[in-house]
Amino acid sequence: MTTSSDERERIVRAAMAHVTEDRLRDAAVGVTSIPSPTGGEGSLARWLTDRLARAGVEAHLQRIDDAQASSVGRLRGDGSGPDLMLYAPIDTLTTGDPELDLPWIGPELRPDMRAEAICDGPFVTGLGAGNPKGHAACVLVAGEALAAVRPSLSGDLLLAFGAGGMPTNAIDGSGRANTGHGVGCSFLLERGWQADYAVIAKPGDFVAHDEVGLCWFEIVVPGIHTYAGSRHRLPYANPNVTAAEVVIRLERWLAEYPARHRTPTAAPQGIIGSIAGGWERMLAVTPAACRIRLDLRIAPGVAPLTVKRELAAFVRELDPGLTVELVLAVPGTSTPPDDWVVRSTVRAWEHVSGRTHEPVPDNSGATDANILRARGIPTARVGMPKAAHTTTDFALGMNTVDVRAMRRLCELLVRVAVDTTTRDRADIPA
Repeated sequence: MTTSSDERERIVRAAMAHVTEDRLRDAAVGVTSIPSPTGGEGSLARWLTDRLARAGVEAHLQRIDDAQASSVGRLRGDGSGPDLMLYAPIDTLTTGDPELDLPWIGPELRPDMRAEAICDGPFVTGLGAGNPKGHAACVLVAGEALAAVRPSLSGDLLLAFGAGGMPTNAIDGSGRANTGHGVGCSFLLERGWQADYAVIAKPGDFVAHDEVGLCWFEIVVPGIHTYAGSRHRLPYANPNVTAAEVVIRLERWLAEYPARHRTPTAAPQGIIGSIAGGWERMLAVTPAACRIRLDLRIAPGVAPLTVKRELAAFVRELDPGLTVELVLAVPGTSTPPDDWVVRSTVRAWEHVSGRTHEPVPDNSGATDANILRARGIPTARVGMPKAAHTTTDFALGMNTVDVRAMRRLCELLVRVAVDTTTRDRADIPA
């Protein structure tokens, strides 16, 4: 069953009549006000599952453990067309718990850093309100709108909300090591929630067909464990002091790294995220080692071990006694830019934007799109721009969403969904 272009446009208009700013604000407040740190998304996943079910969507909670879960819904087609997944992660990068977030996020938790939604005109602010929760709310409301219209679909439309999408290891004491880095998305796909195409809603006012991957490395600086009272009498080699010199040289290397790995769309970056050396409770002694940990983004198609060898060669030049270990790797991925889902998403973007789409260069963000593509699902990424007053404040940009931008993204998602799931598979251009 293939639907005419006029009928597709009628479906889009009918669905968008259900997408009001009030409904979007309500959805953004709802998802933002339920804490969902990585590994603890269960309550939000249940809320999403219940809301999908109330909208008439076939809804399922996918439990991972007692605290972590994903949510997924399905609007069924007649089986003659391709299935499309609209996807968004639901976990927040920080927790909203001062015992866990301070002092590293700042001297105190600002209101936007807490899982308590605040409305101010068109803006909703609260932990994760922009990324990822505002984007997840758009997937939710777009799905609810299509469920209200109940169009005849050829393919299934999946509405997926994945746990564990943030680039973080488990919070101490959570009981499981693998709670982040796309674990919910991977588990959904593993358990049969497959689609022919996917669109992931994540920040950025453009359509991306590829994105960088990420590698985490640990550099160990050796030293000698000794005591302040014996510094002048025993061999002395403080790894914290050596590490300071290594960090300065490494930071310069990281600044030059993007130029060596740039692609037409990516400028992979790297940062030193953690330095650990010694007992904070026992400052009278030196440690026998200091650990430097860094995140190094890698261009699509670049193997993690290739970058490991590049980094290790540089570190050996600094000091042959240093060791480099790869402690995490999620390779970058790409969908051909002429693939159906990319072209359909670009058409939708151009319709709602009123201008020609141009690829955006110098990207260095990684998302669950890498999980979807690595599992064989052609995927486009699209999202909302940051609110103008948040562009120089990373946390505030993550924690603010504009309901006007949400409505635009919802229309884009509805257009791709209708464009794809109302066609026979044979009608999708190769």
